[in-house]
Amino acid sequence: MSEQLELYDVTIIGGGPAGMYTAFYSGMRDLKTKIIEAREELGGRVLIYPEKMIWDVGGLTPTLGKKLIEQMVQQAKTFDPTIVLGQHITGLERQADGTIILTAATGERHWTKTVVLAIGYGILELAKLEIEGADRFEVTNLHYTVQELEVFRGKRVLISGGGDSAVDWANALVPIASSLTVVHRRDQFGGHERNVANMKASSAQVLTPYKVDSLHSSNGLDIDRVTISHTETGETRQIEVDAVIVNHGLRYNFGPVREWGLDMGDWHVHVNSKMETNIPGVFAAGDFVKHDSKVHLIAGTFTDAVNALNSAKVYLEPEADPVAYVSSHNAKFKEKNKALGVVEEEVH
Repeated sequence: MSEQLELYDVTIIGGGPAGMYTAFYSGMRDLKTKIIEAREELGGRVLIYPEKMIWDVGGLTPTLGKKLIEQMVQQAKTFDPTIVLGQHITGLERQADGTIILTAATGERHWTKTVVLAIGYGILELAKLEIEGADRFEVTNLHYTVQELEVFRGKRVLISGGGDSAVDWANALVPIASSLTVVHRRDQFGGHERNVANMKASSAQVLTPYKVDSLHSSNGLDIDRVTISHTETGETRQIEVDAVIVNHGLRYNFGPVREWGLDMGDWHVHVNSKMETNIPGVFAAGDFVKHDSKVHLIAGTFTDAVNALNSAKVYLEPEADPVAYVSSHNAKFKEKNKALGVVEEEVH
């Protein structure tokens, strides 16, 4: 190899919950680990919803998305993996010796023995409001995500959308906004049943089936009125607002990954119970995978990560234990426990 590249045991592509937990668990298994993230920060899809309350991670009380990211980043760094940010991996090429070269869109190359793909649904883009000129309000009061709830305190807020996030934001904003209107083009909402029921029982005005038709501004800078129309009758009405939040979902794009020879469907890579793809030495975890026991929760992502890394370990060292010892018995934590002031009792 003409260039001097450092060889890693495991390279994880993707810095969301799946990638970060894989990095932590890889350290538990004493593997030389690198994690590569296309964004300039770790966090993955959770970065889009920093103010969203996450309830379904085992052992955690309800936790804000930004707090969960903070804790997961700290955990991912436990065993000092190499972290590379701002590189979108576009190429995967197996070498004659079985190792793999990964190439970024900007030309950087990474050398590794195994790969764990934790890329979710690929490059994420928020679905924008398809109204001409709407983009000029993005610098004032048209929002595609909620970064800080306090921004909306005492304001007249309109939310367009009917998925989990739209419903969650509505419930979070009801006690903060002076008024809240939710507009959805269908009568049925895609959020969890209990959250939808709570929204409908609140003081929020829920209008279905309606869609946003046009945005109006008296000063040319801020939206102060929104025209909505009934999707069946065409009836229109105007609503005065101080802020508009649009949650029309995400657009996903896997890009060159589809050219790597992976067995992929429209939105997933097919793996077996060991998180093995059809390419030897390439494993996958998280939202990117599809298998018979897949659980589409962050809790399920953690299990995928463990299984993928264990498979990578055995791929590298066929005689290795199929799983790592739990942290209470894992020698790698003894010194770390001492640093935390934990005194471990000898068991006889």
